[in-house]
Amino acid sequence: MHDIADLESRGVPAAFVASTEFVEAAATQAHALGFDAIARVFVAHPIQDRTDDEMRALADNAFDAIVTAVTAPADPTSADPPSASSH
Repeated sequence: MHDIADLESRGVPAAFVASTEFVEAAATQAHALGFDAIARVFVAHPIQDRTDDEMRALADNAFDAIVTAVTAPADPTSADPPSASSH
């Protein structure tokens, strides 16, 4: 989250990707940093025990949501982050 906040403060579009287990932690961290982390994508949890093929599939599934998160105009009225599960 610190890296994304730093990039955004420099005008570099950025998004973070985390597993769904960390939705609340991400919100807490963003609040602590005073950063509105709109550009975020959450993927299915867990990831640590996935095979290489499963990780590639997870990344492929999340790709469109990540591109959307990085390229979409910031909309502070939108409460719902892009979801990799919808692609």
